[in-house]
Amino acid sequence: MTSAAHQTNDETYETNDQGQEKHVTGATIWLTGLPSAGKTTIAHELAGRLRDEGHRVEVLDGDEIREFLSAGLGFSREDRHTNVQRIGFVAELLASNGVKALVPVIAPYADSRDAVRKRHETEGTAYVEVHVATPVEVCSVRDVKGLYAKQAAGEISGLTGVDDPYEEPETPDLRIESHTQTVQESAAALYALLTERGLA
Repeated sequence: MTSAAHQTNDETYETNDQGQEKHVTGATIWLTGLPSAGKTTIAHELAGRLRDEGHRVEVLDGDEIREFLSAGLGFSREDRHTNVQRIGFVAELLASNGVKALVPVIAPYADSRDAVRKRHETEGTAYVEVHVATPVEVCSVRDVKGLYAKQAAGEISGLTGVDDPYEEPETPDLRIESHTQTVQESAAALYALLTERGLA
């Protein structure tokens, strides 16, 4: 079975061989949290479930964005803000075309995240902010990329949540305490919110 897609008034529809039209709702789901909080793991778990149900999904990995879209940017507040705005632009572009854009990116500053949300609101695109609220003590033990060990050894500085600020979201759409539940449970909680909002 093949399908064709077209767009009307920022809403995307797919038509199958029988000419039946199915509404496809795009959205940006931004998972913010400390390094090693579990953002990317939860995003990929959710992405698999959504793809199995026929949703179009893209995971915008922070490291890949840094390499291909934000090469040359450092980790100053200004550069971090620029990086987040670039990711937000790409996510909104995807979401406005019927894609679920999952964004497991730290985005440490509240004003940067607010700017991304406002862009989505201006464009009429669904936006969900998720705080993966894993304590730094747990993150430093997980230390998936070895960043906490490098910071402790004095090899790097400016690590978010240790010697660089992380401004926790005050009113996220969902707060996940990944250290108290399985990855599957975390993804299920997010899936439930998307279902409640008509996005899954």
